[in-house]
Amino acid sequence: MMPRRLGEPRVADAALDARFDGLSDDAPRGERRHAWVITGLWLIALLAVLGVASLVIGAGEIGPMTSLTTLLDPAGGSEEARFVIFELRGPRTLVGLAVGAALGEAGALLQAVARNPLAEPGLLGVSAGSAFAIALALLLGASAATLRVSVAQLGALAGCACVLAASRLNAVGHDPIRLVLTGAVLSGLLAALTSLILLLDQRAADEIRFWLVGSLAGRQLSDLQAILPSLSLAAVVTLAIGRPLSALALGERVATGLGHHPGRVRLLTVVVVALLVGAATAVAGPIAFVGLVVPFAARALAGPDIRRTLWLALALGPIVVIAADIVARVVVPPSELPLGVITALIGAPVLILVVRSRRLPTL
Repeated sequence: MMPRRLGEPRVADAALDARFDGLSDDAPRGERRHAWVITGLWLIALLAVLGVASLVIGAGEIGPMTSLTTLLDPAGGSEEARFVIFELRGPRTLVGLAVGAALGEAGALLQAVARNPLAEPGLLGVSAGSAFAIALALLLGASAATLRVSVAQLGALAGCACVLAASRLNAVGHDPIRLVLTGAVLSGLLAALTSLILLLDQRAADEIRFWLVGSLAGRQLSDLQAILPSLSLAAVVTLAIGRPLSALALGERVATGLGHHPGRVRLLTVVVVALLVGAATAVAGPIAFVGLVVPFAARALAGPDIRRTLWLALALGPIVVIAADIVARVVVPPSELPLGVITALIGAPVLILVVRSRRLPTL
C-alpha cells in the first residue's frame, strides 16, 4: 500500500465531501456551491425584512406607519413611539434572533447526533428539563437572570442525558420511534413535577405562569447579555464538531477511520444542545417545535450536508421565531398570544408530516 503524500486528501475525506455535496452529482461542484450561497443570501434578506417588520408591527397604539416614520427619522417621532420601538420592540427582536438561532441550531445538532428526524428539544425532555429546573430554582427563592440561565442549562443537560441513556443512543438509528417515546414519557413526568411545584408555591406560579408557554414579551437587552456567554461557547464548539458530525453520519467505523471519536462527538453535541436550549428556555420559556421545523426546512434546502444544514439553521431559526412572534402580536389585538402557541400550531403539522411519511428516515 502506497503511503499518502503530505497534502494529498484521503480517499475517505474525498468520499465524505462527495456524499454531502447537497445536490445531484450531475451538477458541477461550483454550481452546487453557488446555489447554496444564493439560498443563504435569500434567507438573510428575508430575516432582515422580518426584523424591520418586528420593529414596526405591534399590538399597541403605535401603528406600522408611525413606527416606520419614527424608525427612519427618530428625532421626528414622538417620545412614546421612540420608547416602543427602541426600548420594547428592539430588544424583543434581538432576543428573538438569538432564541431562534439557538433553538434551530440545537434541533439540527440533536437530529444529527441521534440520526433521527423526529429528535427535537421539546420532544426529548430538553426543554422540559430546563423548565423544571427553573421552576425548582424559583421555588427555592432564585430570581437572578444569570442564575436562571445556568440552572436552565443544567436542567437541559440532565433531561437530554436521561433520554439518550434510556433509549440507548447507539440503537436510535435503527429504531427512530424509541427515542421519541422515551422523550415523551420523560417530558410528561417533568411537566407533572413542574405543575406540582406551581401548586406548592404561589409566588413561583405567578412568576412563571406566562413564561411556561413561551414568550418574548417584555424581554430586555439585559436578558440577551445574560445568555451571550453560553451562546458564544456553543458556537465555538459547534464549529469544531461540524466535520466530525458529518463523518459520524456515514457510520461509526468511517468516523473512527477518519480519526474522530464518536463517543466524544456525541458528548460534546449533547453539551452544546444543553447550552443552547438552556439559554433559550431561560430567556423566553420552553418554545416547542422550532427545533423540529428548522432542521426539516434546512435539510430540504441544503441537502444531506450536515454542515450546510447547521449554517442554514442559523438563519431559519430566527425567521421562524420572529415571524411567529409577529403573528402572536396581531392575531388577537390589542392583546397578544404566547409565542409557544403559534410555534405549536406551525410545528404540529410538520411533525405529523414526518411521522406519516411512507418510510421514516434516519439521518
